[in-house]
Amino acid sequence: MDQPATRTAPSRFFCDYLVIGSGVAGLVAALKAAPHGKVVVVTKRQVDECNTRYAQGGIACVTAEPDTFDAHVADTLNAGAGLCHLDIVHDIIRGGPERIRDLQEWGVHFTRRGELEDNVGAQHAQDFDLGREGGHTQRRVLHAGDVTGEEVERALIERCRADSRIQILENHLAVDLISTRHAHWEGENYCLGAYVMDRATHRISTLISRFTFLTTGGAGKVYLYTSNPDVASGDGVAMAYRAHAEIRNMEFIQFHPTCLYHPRAKSFLISEAVRGEGATLKIRRHNDYVEFMQDYHEMGALAPRDIVARAIDQELKRTGQPCVFLDIRHRSEKFLRKRFPKIFAKCLEFGIHMGRDLIPVVPAAHYCCGGVGTDVNGATTVTNLYAIGEVGCTGLHGANRLASNSLLEALVVAHNAVEHSRRNGGGEPPISPDLIPDWSSGDAKDSDEQIVIFHNWDEIRRFMWDYVGIHRTTKRLERAKNRIRLLRKEIEKYYWDFIVTPDLIELRNLASVAEMIIDCAMARKESRGLHFNADFPEAEKGSAGKDSVLRRPTKAEIWLE
Repeated sequence: MDQPATRTAPSRFFCDYLVIGSGVAGLVAALKAAPHGKVVVVTKRQVDECNTRYAQGGIACVTAEPDTFDAHVADTLNAGAGLCHLDIVHDIIRGGPERIRDLQEWGVHFTRRGELEDNVGAQHAQDFDLGREGGHTQRRVLHAGDVTGEEVERALIERCRADSRIQILENHLAVDLISTRHAHWEGENYCLGAYVMDRATHRISTLISRFTFLTTGGAGKVYLYTSNPDVASGDGVAMAYRAHAEIRNMEFIQFHPTCLYHPRAKSFLISEAVRGEGATLKIRRHNDYVEFMQDYHEMGALAPRDIVARAIDQELKRTGQPCVFLDIRHRSEKFLRKRFPKIFAKCLEFGIHMGRDLIPVVPAAHYCCGGVGTDVNGATTVTNLYAIGEVGCTGLHGANRLASNSLLEALVVAHNAVEHSRRNGGGEPPISPDLIPDWSSGDAKDSDEQIVIFHNWDEIRRFMWDYVGIHRTTKRLERAKNRIRLLRKEIEKYYWDFIVTPDLIELRNLASVAEMIIDCAMARKESRGLHFNADFPEAEKGSAGKDSVLRRPTKAEIWLE
């Protein structure tokens, strides 16, 4: 029997597991945690509105020969440009097959070879149809057509709604985490839950939890052009930073090379799997269209994403053209309609026939390889706080994520996090949850200056695109730092003077994450992976680099300074 989503939360209540976010990381964590206590999933819009839903490519996982774990590890390390944590890479890649079996048991259907190939032998018809994407030396990407994220979300939502131990609060926005550090406790820092706002009424509830799982996704809306949905405003990273969790590697923002270039497309993604099926990248030169990626990397259009995105950016700047083009006209219309049904239909909607026309594309902000620092279990530096999926930084991706490793990481770490919480829960916090105050607006008043919020939002996204994008310089970063410092002061004053609204909460988080990206980029005096600074065009000598680390100082440390 389906369980309807709860419309609103009581002003104060307790749960064993508080899950903030409803993508694959959050819903898998909820399903794994349900046998061990009461689970509450908080999601700021509808439960299916998340980055996972828009994931077209699939899940990278070793499932068949000639592929091997060692080959997948090697491809991940190569893409990560010397910053991957080797033990994490091994653990997550080896944990993949079992987690794929979980998805199948929950009802996820992955495309089989027999569904695409008319002449495949009967003995192979039920084999997974494995795709190949940039940076992979083998076909290892499981997919459900070109709507893998939708299929995964569909199955997980159905399972969660059918489980009476899981309560889903849609249209509820986490305002801030509650930690002992907020209560000025200078001992070990514990997470105690979160303050959560009902978007309809703006009422803020106090949710006390034994364990809190941040699964809020990324921060693509920090940039003017992004493949991410509107919910990707960096909320989890910003809240974790304010709760004094360690933040790592925020300078490594992955720009997807191929978003559809069309005024009405709103950065619709053209999956890297299209290049995996043989599409090439071309640019117009004189009266012809010529390939260019072979001039940048031996893998051509299937080079790692950082290389492809920079190559496109360089070609556009050099030629002054607005876009480059994907060419997959050598594949039949029948194949393209079967393999990429959603992409084919979307392109047709804009007058582009994949089998006959070149597809105009440009890069757009896509994935944050940094985030809240965690181990392979998602455990953060704040006791009983876990960060899973794009919001976390385990060390798997290093300086550049290998395509389709993100859903793999979310699956494995979500499973690990629940197991870790059961085995190694941090025990009782040093203060009683009864002492946690409910939210108070104090002397704050309603604001009639919403235009200030929209103006600041727009300004941040524009200067982040111009100054902290694919191609950076020290001077551009300094300009961005000066602007964000002033805007942060203005936003914080606004936050404390006026009654908070969903827009103000998201703006505050967006500004905080933008400053983290700028600070990490300014601190890295080299070019590595997704971070390219023209003033430091080479990587530091040696094969391995160092993580960037941010940590909010305590009041005592501020006083000592």
